[in-house]
Amino acid sequence: MSGRKRTLEAMSFELFMTAIAAIALVIIIAPSLVVLIVSFTSGFSLRFPPPGYSLRWYAELWNAWQLHFAAKNSLIVALWATGLSVGLGVAAALAISRSRALSARLLDSLFMSPLVLPALAFGLAALMLFSLVRLPVSPLTLVIGHTVVCVPYVVRNTVAALAQLEPTLLESSAVLGASRLYTFRRVVLPLIRPGIIAGAFIAFMSSFDNVPVSLFLRDAATDMLPIRMWQDLEGKLDVTIAALSGVLIIATVALVAIMERVTGLSRRLTN
Repeated sequence: MSGRKRTLEAMSFELFMTAIAAIALVIIIAPSLVVLIVSFTSGFSLRFPPPGYSLRWYAELWNAWQLHFAAKNSLIVALWATGLSVGLGVAAALAISRSRALSARLLDSLFMSPLVLPALAFGLAALMLFSLVRLPVSPLTLVIGHTVVCVPYVVRNTVAALAQLEPTLLESSAVLGASRLYTFRRVVLPLIRPGIIAGAFIAFMSSFDNVPVSLFLRDAATDMLPIRMWQDLEGKLDVTIAALSGVLIIATVALVAIMERVTGLSRRLTN
């Protein structure tokens, strides 16, 4: 009787957790599905359900030069921030991954701190710092700010990859007379490359979609895509923004699928 009771309790708990997971999945996915459906509207306003369906707003994207300019700026800043984040993040991961010293733990906490601080608070603090050192806001300050918030993703994924590296491989390489640089280039780097790529991908997406830091550290001539989309929606509810959002959603899903196949992205995020 007690065994049957435990079985019923386990089944009830499993059903309850399945229902909670399904509700959470709907809450997460539903907004994106609504945006995708609205992006194919034939009307002139953001309305759900749309009165009809058409590709007209996707065609309008070709003439939206302001969005093109903003997308170009966001892409350039994201590429620079990703490149710098990979360089700094990999070096930091190599320094702290196998060290048990207190300084290594402090450095790890320091590199992870941008993920803990509120993004708006960091953006304001960075603006005040740049004003203090008399560095005007520009694409340079954008790249610096984005790099700071993107480095933790590279560090965390690279540290996870290094944790799976067998120490005997490094010892064997040293015994055979290989230098540290040669060992890193021919042994360590090929094995941790999936983790670096996964971290770089997350860093790029975080930079490209960043609003709080961009809001404080851009100048008037540096229009960023997320801010431009926000301003257009706030001012005129432009349906072209829904079409652009549809493009970004499809592109993101495709890139995530590719990264999952190449690097096992979901497994690395749960490490």
